[in-house]
Amino acid sequence: MDTRSGQKRLVFLGDVMLGRGVNEVLQEAPPDYIWGNTLDVIRSADYSLINLECALTYHEKAWTKTIKVFFFKADPEPAVAALREANISCVCLANNHTLDFQEEGLIDTLKYLDEAGVCRAGAGKNISEARSPAFRKVGDITIGLVAFTDNEPGFAATGDTPGVNFMPVLPNSDYFNPLLSSVMEARRAADIVIVSAHWGPNMRFRPPLAFREVAHMLVDAGADIFHGHSAHNFQGIEIYKGRPIMYDTGDFIDDYAVDPIYRNDQSFVFALNLSGTTVESIDLYPVHLSYTQTNFATEPEFTEIAERMGKLSGELGTKVMRLKDRLSIPKLVNR
Repeated sequence: MDTRSGQKRLVFLGDVMLGRGVNEVLQEAPPDYIWGNTLDVIRSADYSLINLECALTYHEKAWTKTIKVFFFKADPEPAVAALREANISCVCLANNHTLDFQEEGLIDTLKYLDEAGVCRAGAGKNISEARSPAFRKVGDITIGLVAFTDNEPGFAATGDTPGVNFMPVLPNSDYFNPLLSSVMEARRAADIVIVSAHWGPNMRFRPPLAFREVAHMLVDAGADIFHGHSAHNFQGIEIYKGRPIMYDTGDFIDDYAVDPIYRNDQSFVFALNLSGTTVESIDLYPVHLSYTQTNFATEPEFTEIAERMGKLSGELGTKVMRLKDRLSIPKLVNR
């Protein structure tokens, strides 16, 4: 989109896991392969954000400090090439896989992302870095990103050890003061503030009441956009004081088994359309996740995805319209 006109598009995706089978495919396939026919919509955005659900490292020793079942890492060069191919601007690193290959794997991830010019938030060499907002200039505006997770407390950064910005979801508790401070810090320096959260258990259609309370608190503290992920399936969208809350954006690229009820192989490209610094509308492009590749959904799956999003968002007071190739929330109100 033309940033000179003040019209911009921000694209949000859910979990992007580039390890295991995806990593194997990227050894041979071109870097654009995993994005399927969604690539042009993603790469044409003025700003894009994903949750990077793996470490970028050649480090071989997996995490042993706490019990874990799944460990995800990707070879850095092909993974970074894939991120560049889609023109990914920023990644959330606050999740339960960033330290799957120990602190060394996290440090490698930070290095490769920084060298590639991909901004990142939610993890760092210490708690100060993990809590700090990441800023990205987009045309004539600055976007600030704050990220946290309530997953994997053993991954929490400390004053002198690498890790993630861990935060239990306990509204109105002192635990949240540092997060609110990070949001307010971002608010002072940025035109748009995004909070990205890897939160909650797997396979849930609806956010718990406490999650809604926390999302509202973050908007009240200065967040303009909330980007949730972790459930592996998408949840509804709420518009609170004119600000969009995407409680869970689901999965986007992986090699996972598919749950027949929660359908973690279905999600969206979430595209937020800005006028100046105001989110005016949202376009939702339904997608289907195949093994290691994602493409736009076709009928009858398109209708299945559309109806579920309409129902879940409707429960949150948000009306979703269906258009030919996408869904739309045409006008955000109560700004």
